[in-house]
Amino acid sequence: MKVVKNQAPSSGTVEIVGAFEAKTNLSRLLREAHAGKHFVITQRGKPVAELHPPAIGKPKKGLWGDMKGDITMAEDFCDPLPEFESFFT
Repeated sequence: MKVVKNQAPSSGTVEIVGAFEAKTNLSRLLREAHAGKHFVITQRGKPVAELHPPAIGKPKKGLWGDMKGDITMAEDFCDPLPEFESFFT
């Protein structure tokens, strides 16, 4: 395992782990990630994935009602269109 300093936002270090080692030690890596460590998983020396704790922030506002007051409908929106009046007579 290789350690690179000053690349992770909170811990200050990132551990570089090969894919085989990550597969073999996944339980340990998950525990350490939960504790705040950051890992970069490589395949043949090239980074392919990152393992780190989830970003915990303020919950996002729901979608329902987000545009309340921004969208208006014309007063005659539900009135029949003149082009289709012949279908209803």
